[in-house]
Amino acid sequence: MKESNIQRRRFLKYAVTTTIATGFLGRSITAQAGKQDTKLRKALQFRMLPKNLSNAEKFKLAKECGFEGIEASPLEDLTAAEEMGKLALDNGVPIHSIVYGGWGAPLSDPNPEVQQKGLNGMRTALKSAKAFGCDAVLLVPAIVTETVGYGEAYQRSQKNIRKLLPLAEKLSVIIAVENVWNKFLLSPLEFARYIDEFDSPWLKAYFDVGNVIIYGYAQDWIRTLGKRIVKIHLKDFKRKGYEWTNLLDGDVNWKQVRKALDEIGYDGFLTPELKSGDKAYLTDLSERIDRIIAM
Repeated sequence: MKESNIQRRRFLKYAVTTTIATGFLGRSITAQAGKQDTKLRKALQFRMLPKNLSNAEKFKLAKECGFEGIEASPLEDLTAAEEMGKLALDNGVPIHSIVYGGWGAPLSDPNPEVQQKGLNGMRTALKSAKAFGCDAVLLVPAIVTETVGYGEAYQRSQKNIRKLLPLAEKLSVIIAVENVWNKFLLSPLEFARYIDEFDSPWLKAYFDVGNVIIYGYAQDWIRTLGKRIVKIHLKDFKRKGYEWTNLLDGDVNWKQVRKALDEIGYDGFLTPELKSGDKAYLTDLSERIDRIIAM
């Protein structure tokens, strides 16, 4: 089959999917909606817990503050990861995902050695996730720079991620691509297309609510991405003054975000990505998320 025909088929598949998600065909958004008996769960990043506590004390504190899960970072020592995962589970806050990132060794870098470093890092992260007992690894897929063009970043990152998918499938761990300030995937339609082109259940979206506030609206992204979203980060941002804020103190329309989550049937964790703090701070944060969930 000619390359032009292959590309045409991919585009048509993407066009049908995204038009359903955004209502361009006049159909209801329920085409992307899931079951109605869904549950939103509050999680906390491990680094946000007080550093002077033991791991057991950290997990206990997270539970006392009202959180139901933890997001951690990869560990090369898989035995240590297994022990940490069991400790978290025993304290009622299972590790639900880990953040690999990808800034240090982008899969879009033109240097093959840097790409290989990034691939090795993600393989370690996927194995670490399996040991922790969680189901997803956050990945920054590419970085557009003065020397790495948009198209290059798109093609190179997809090529390298495809090398990781067999391991992700073997381990039953999802590679969750996040929207960050990397000058890449700047619209929800493009984000959806990027994911759909993999045609794999092991590649999904990790959607960050606050990261789109300067050039879009989170509720629009959520409705467009639909069931592609596997995890969600919570942040808030104030356009005037261009600054990050605590949840509910910025310009995110949380009522609309909450409505959109219901419309797509999101069933999973909401993890704030904020500064660390003591029990009072974390309890207040937990209550803020409760207020969002209750909207």
